[in-house]
Amino acid sequence: FRTLAEYRQLMREIVAQGFVDIMLMSASTNELLTIHERLFDNSRVTPAVRANDTTDIWLASGSGRYGSQPSLPFRTATIDHIMCGKAECSPDERAVGANLGLYSITLNNDVELDHRALEEYKAFRLEAEAKGFRHFLEVFDPNAPGGHPPADLPRFINDAIARTLAGVTSRGRPLFLKIPYHGPAAMEALARYDRSVVVGILGGSAGTTFDAFQMLWEAKKYGARVALYGRKINHAEHQLTFVKYLRAVADDQIEPAEAVRAYHADLAKLGIRPYRPLDEDLCEMKTATSYSGQSTTGRDARPTRPQSAAPPNGADEPDFSTMTPAEKAQWNIQRWKRIVG
Repeated sequence: FRTLAEYRQLMREIVAQGFVDIMLMSASTNELLTIHERLFDNSRVTPAVRANDTTDIWLASGSGRYGSQPSLPFRTATIDHIMCGKAECSPDERAVGANLGLYSITLNNDVELDHRALEEYKAFRLEAEAKGFRHFLEVFDPNAPGGHPPADLPRFINDAIARTLAGVTSRGRPLFLKIPYHGPAAMEALARYDRSVVVGILGGSAGTTFDAFQMLWEAKKYGARVALYGRKINHAEHQLTFVKYLRAVADDQIEPAEAVRAYHADLAKLGIRPYRPLDEDLCEMKTATSYSGQSTTGRDARPTRPQSAAPPNGADEPDFSTMTPAEKAQWNIQRWKRIVG
């Protein structure tokens, strides 16, 4: 396993590479990298912090049973600690740290549990609006619905999102969503329902490299505008190389199957043994979207015409040193809109 210092060094390297738009961190890592080291001051990358930690992500290194029990809301970090590193921020201190947080909810088709989860989100949302703190909303699939799993899971998630946000005005709305990808029909339906909502996908647990690239490519085709691939990046053989090709797929510079082949070629040059042979890594695996779920195998990748990956074009980029974290986040959202329409 990696130490905390090793994780943080990888974050520094990925930020320096500049291919990701957002770096999601804990509040304590944000204090070190954003507040003390000023890592993001001259970077296009926007710092973001996990604003809550529901019980379904208390994995206890696989030895606990929290993930098999219905999710309950919980917040370790406070908004003030994220923004300035202490319990109470003065108005001029709120720009010192991060101004973007991930808030996560897991609904289990249980009125009491889901009511509690949404009440907690409401309280967070009102506090965030009062303090000028921006957030994006993650909605997980049910982790433990017991004897009442939703009959139509994609429709359940889409309806839950629409209902959750229906009463929220623009000042309190999430900047974008982070949700499981349930296929073209569900993605297209949600993206078309409310054009003001920016829909993003979560990567889920580590699967094949083709799975990661193909899901991004397909979700983007049907309306996704953001991809948040923390776990897939974290589990990659070489994070910087994986991110390079992930960015290239996102920017339509290379197709998924060819990106897998190019990734394996780069691993060979680096002397890194891949987790799977190339033929296996070109298969799609239906990876779990919850932290404690299981995965199944899928289909094979079809051959594609070779293309080459290129770094993002920086010719039209603004001076990031003069931008606030909120402005960087909005710039990256608009950049994706320019790329995918």
